[in-house]
Amino acid sequence: MKAIGVLVHGGPEALEIINVPEVNVGPGEIRIKNQASGVNPTDVGVRDGRKAELQKKYSPPYVPGMDLSGVVDQVGGDVITGIKVGDKVMAMVCPYSIHGAYREQIVLDQRAVVKVPNNTSFVEACTLPMNSLTARQSLDLLGLKRGQVLAVTGGPGAYGGYVIELAKTEGLTVIVDSSKTDENLLNSLGADIIIPRGESYVDKIREHFPDGVDGLADGALLNEQAIGAVKNGGTFTSIRGFKGLPQREIKFTTTWVFSYDGEYEKLDTLRKQVEKGELTLRVADTVLPEHAAEAHRRLEAGGTRGRMVINWE
Repeated sequence: MKAIGVLVHGGPEALEIINVPEVNVGPGEIRIKNQASGVNPTDVGVRDGRKAELQKKYSPPYVPGMDLSGVVDQVGGDVITGIKVGDKVMAMVCPYSIHGAYREQIVLDQRAVVKVPNNTSFVEACTLPMNSLTARQSLDLLGLKRGQVLAVTGGPGAYGGYVIELAKTEGLTVIVDSSKTDENLLNSLGADIIIPRGESYVDKIREHFPDGVDGLADGALLNEQAIGAVKNGGTFTSIRGFKGLPQREIKFTTTWVFSYDGEYEKLDTLRKQVEKGELTLRVADTVLPEHAAEAHRRLEAGGTRGRMVINWE
């Protein structure tokens, strides 16, 4: 069976087509014949060695990938979620070993797998699971209430876009920073206030909210530079492990989506929100498996709006 992985950590050119053993289901598991794999920043860490500490208990090859969509071709025993052979499905995958989503087939716990949204392609569907679950977790950690104000950095990205859209469904006011080129996109996602990207981020936020915002989701990794935008007693969540020093009774959290792995109800709710038009699936471009390195190059170059996707069809 084909997969895309690395035998030695390195740049995009380290990715190669490799052979891995075919897998079969056990009780409570589902096998997916993969049709599309999303390409995410975490995949770069699996490839280039930044996640080596998490990989050390495994031997190479390492197969990246946290998102996929495809067709169920094996089911192990009774499945309480109702998924059956032939269903079109999507899932989030926790990689670091041979188990990542850049592969022709994969076996997952049944609770990690949900149907794709109606009227969406495999390519579109595979852009949803990991990023939307991450956004969902960030909002859960921030714990804001209807009418409160949320600042989002990195709004044009996949994570940031889902945070904005989910926040609007919950009645939050959303303020984002942006370059001129992304303003139309952010307006379409539902942002209420757009401030210019660049220096003096905190000052620009406080021009609109002098006491600061109630919560901040830091998709752009501003870290310390963004804390001043949060009001006393507000909340701040990061996506790469940053946690601010105790100050002004701000609640700092780190968003680690792995803890939402297998949360069927959460991912299925996100699927339904796509069907309602509350969440937007964004595909930057597709590549064939043999061109996965190009997808990584474009991701690392920055500026993609939506996800690159490896198309296995």
